[in-house]
Amino acid sequence: MLRGPCRLFRVSVAPVAALAVALVSSLSRCSLLEPEDRVVSPLSPYFGTKTRYEDANPGLLPDPEAPRRDPQLLEETCIPVQLVALIRHGTRYPTTKQIRKLRQLHGLLQARGPGDDRIRAAGGGDLGAVLANWPLWYADWMDGQLVEKGRQDMRQLALRLASLFPVLFSRENCGRLQLVTSSKHRCVDSGAAFLQGLWQHYHPGLPPPDVADMECGPPRINDKLMRFFDHCEKFLTQVERNATALYHVEAFKTGPEMQNILKKVAGILQVPVNNLNADLIQVAFFTCSFDLAIKGVKSPWCDVFDIDDAKVLEYLNDLKQYWKRGYGYTINSQSSCTLFQDIFQHLDKAVEQKQSQDHIANLLTQLGYIKLKCNKLPLHRPLPPCRLGKLQGF
Repeated sequence: MLRGPCRLFRVSVAPVAALAVALVSSLSRCSLLEPEDRVVSPLSPYFGTKTRYEDANPGLLPDPEAPRRDPQLLEETCIPVQLVALIRHGTRYPTTKQIRKLRQLHGLLQARGPGDDRIRAAGGGDLGAVLANWPLWYADWMDGQLVEKGRQDMRQLALRLASLFPVLFSRENCGRLQLVTSSKHRCVDSGAAFLQGLWQHYHPGLPPPDVADMECGPPRINDKLMRFFDHCEKFLTQVERNATALYHVEAFKTGPEMQNILKKVAGILQVPVNNLNADLIQVAFFTCSFDLAIKGVKSPWCDVFDIDDAKVLEYLNDLKQYWKRGYGYTINSQSSCTLFQDIFQHLDKAVEQKQSQDHIANLLTQLGYIKLKCNKLPLHRPLPPCRLGKLQGF
């Protein structure tokens, strides 16, 4: 599980039918633009968790509220008993830390010297000058908060799930729905937006009330479950407070692959290479993704990098997650199992309840058969002993 910008909340609906289903969803972002007007970037497949959902799943572009059912989950092949979904928060602003790095890079561009006359003489563009004049509209107060598009992400996801599993998400089951979130504001807001989507499904055309007044109830905050890594002492000791935990990440930042990108970007932006580092390059790369996701704009930051650069920067992000989140340590299975054990306990309970319901249903069927036989017998004849035995067993 990812920390920081990643957010997970659990949707658990009590069992009502025959087969347990687990749904894992990563991003939930749907386009506000018409397909023909959609702005795209060839870098999108390399943004990791910051990839727009419409880039990851173009099938939702025609109608982001229409569900696409997996053939293995067709209604005639299985009946869902319980849905457990791990859902990332919707589209968000950059964090304050990311914004300050971008501001630092923007300041370097504005303070640079005159451009290379040979570039202008050859008709080459000055991308650095374009970026120096490009509006820097991010502010510290944003700090990773959910944007309006992110709320729409969650509302549309709720509509798709409610359409996919109408029995589970019926109004009668609303009181059984459990929405669990971390205390991160973008996570709490995503949960509220999800419930607004369900309200829209139950009450088409009516404005949603305050989350606290909805039938389903507000999201429940549980950091011990949803931010389990903050409560794992081995993780805190061996990773979070360990100065050498990210040795491999830092080594890659200063390795030949990143150095090649630093020199290339320094040449494109016409700034001294010594003023750049891997962190600034990475935030410039992600600014392309934020502009795409939040505003649907392909900013000049997207023109700084090519596919080969994107692959290196994607690897850097994956490498950081591997070591910083504990995946590279033996503690990962122990720290993350809290969340997974909770998921499987709910699924196991659903299966047990369903099996118990099936058992009761079978006995009720037998009881109905007994009553039917009794009705057909003469009133003076007793119930056959074998039938009585089955009735006593019930």
